[in-house]
Amino acid sequence: MAGIVNVGVQMDHVSGITIAGDSTFAMSLEAQARGYRLFHYTPDKLSLRDGKVYATAQQMQLRDVKGDHFTLGEDERIDLSTLDVILLRQDPPFDMAYITSTHLLERLHPKTLVVNDPAWVRNSPEKIFVTEFADLMPKTLITRDADEIARFRQEMGDIILKPLYGNGGAGVFHSARDDRNFSSLLEMFAQMFREPYIAQEYLPEVRKGDKRILLVDGEPVGAINRVPAEHDSRSNMHAGGRAEATELTAREREICTRIGPALKERGFLFVGIDVIGDYLTEINVTSPTGIREVKKFGGADVAGLLWDAIEKKRA
Repeated sequence: MAGIVNVGVQMDHVSGITIAGDSTFAMSLEAQARGYRLFHYTPDKLSLRDGKVYATAQQMQLRDVKGDHFTLGEDERIDLSTLDVILLRQDPPFDMAYITSTHLLERLHPKTLVVNDPAWVRNSPEKIFVTEFADLMPKTLITRDADEIARFRQEMGDIILKPLYGNGGAGVFHSARDDRNFSSLLEMFAQMFREPYIAQEYLPEVRKGDKRILLVDGEPVGAINRVPAEHDSRSNMHAGGRAEATELTAREREICTRIGPALKERGFLFVGIDVIGDYLTEINVTSPTGIREVKKFGGADVAGLLWDAIEKKRA
């Protein structure tokens, strides 16, 4: 087997993470436990010169201790092609900066294995990729056309309106059929976003939870249920959602079986999907979370399963 020695972690700065729920931290801890050397860098430290991709990085050591979870070494200018694996893990927004980083990392993959495959990350925006499975989704509209959105809301009644390239529940609105703020909401979206927006049929089942299911190499390995706060329609942990233990239903296993081949085809080794009731709402491929919550509630060691898959892929 091709051994793994050096691992680059492209992430938002490690000093700003909350370790109790951070999947990048969990992945990195597992890599460290396996004896791999970690190199930390942020996306703004990437450079392309004369066909080679470099980053100003620091060796990173981690501890599962709140308030004292990392030590970084001195700056090193590293030719990223000398690394064995790179974890592409910075959070969205999925903007031109994010897209540019995928172009640079694509110069390295697959000789240096990038997880997830940067070309497919770029070509599979999370709220667009999922529309390839329209029959598994709630009714969904992607547009900037205010008249289209108004017609959709009139047909659906309550809808969810959200940015097409957002994350963490930011900018997600629940708008009822008689919402008198609807026109103002569309005006605000038009001023804030050049891209289309996404409108979806509101699913009342969200009050019971929005299930995050984690898949490694196309196979489901764990799940948590995220229950929204009483006065919020968003279940995201960043937005105050509460995690609880859960099991997969027959319908959820059917969804995973349907999408699994597409995930494998695209080289997505780690994916998080969101399911409300019987419907698939998102396929998260940039920096999905949930690893630590799954383990906290007695589920699988997803970080271990992921590194098993990475080692197999490297072989």
